[in-house]
Amino acid sequence: MSGTSALLKTCSWTPSLQVSTMWSNTSAAPFLLTGFPGLETFHPWISIAFFVIYISILLGNGTLLFLIREDHTLHEPMYYFLAILSATDLGVTFTTMPTVLGVLWLDHREISHGACYFQAYLIHSLSIVESGVLLVMAYDRFIAICNPLRYTSILTNAKVVKIGLGVLMRGFILIMPIIITLSKFPYCRSHVLSHAFCLHQDVIKLACADITFNRLYPIALVSLTGFLDSMLILISYILILKTVMGIASGKEQTKALNTCVSHISCVLVFYVTVTGLTLIHRFGKYVPHVVHIIMSYIYFLFPPFMNPIIYSIKTKQIQNGINRLLSFHGN
Repeated sequence: MSGTSALLKTCSWTPSLQVSTMWSNTSAAPFLLTGFPGLETFHPWISIAFFVIYISILLGNGTLLFLIREDHTLHEPMYYFLAILSATDLGVTFTTMPTVLGVLWLDHREISHGACYFQAYLIHSLSIVESGVLLVMAYDRFIAICNPLRYTSILTNAKVVKIGLGVLMRGFILIMPIIITLSKFPYCRSHVLSHAFCLHQDVIKLACADITFNRLYPIALVSLTGFLDSMLILISYILILKTVMGIASGKEQTKALNTCVSHISCVLVFYVTVTGLTLIHRFGKYVPHVVHIIMSYIYFLFPPFMNPIIYSIKTKQIQNGINRLLSFHGN
């Protein structure tokens, strides 16, 4: 009798032990990245296009950083902020490139939880940093045009360093709460992600826990960073335009506005892609999934690809620096 009761006791615990083991194993299983569903046979060809884009981003932004460092005529606040923007774009590129090319080239889809959280942390932090850099570049143009006589005394090298550190700290600190909570959640659903890199909104869908905080905090964060930054940039340019319109000479008006063209172009590239991605995710329920994926890649690749091109075409000092660099190597 005692043997029977012991057996029954053992049997009664077996299902719970199995469920616990299954939960633990499922939660610990690596995430699976996804390339372009349905287009797997074309992944090698798609990877070539991505490789060319990545190399272009590295060369373009790397060249800008090299020029700003080596050319003493570019040692001004405007170009220091441009250097931070280029470094941020390179950071985004180096963060996404390994997993994207790994999926497309080698079909290497597995990524550990720790690596996934870290990649998501860098991607989202750098996005906030980029928005902040565009804001301080607008502030730089505002001071240069609205208060030109005090430009160098207001934006000293020490002030530029403090502003740069503030922008970096804002991005890397504000995103920490949702990544920390993300790392504490159990994952008992499918571990297949929608992209070839990790995003918070993608990973959170797989969590088997109360994710209220991780849903609400990003909304507040976007309002306090992206929306606020864009409004302050808009206000800056309204004040700049008001100042420029007060200049009597049409030639001087054009000259003043030309110094803002590159920055305005970069702001449009960044915020148009952000808005497009947001609209697709919010209202594109019936849009093919591949469109969502393409919009994500446009968001992460188009600004880093375009920013060096815009500044090379629209900024005379950058053009002169490139010409000096090419003539030096030509000799």
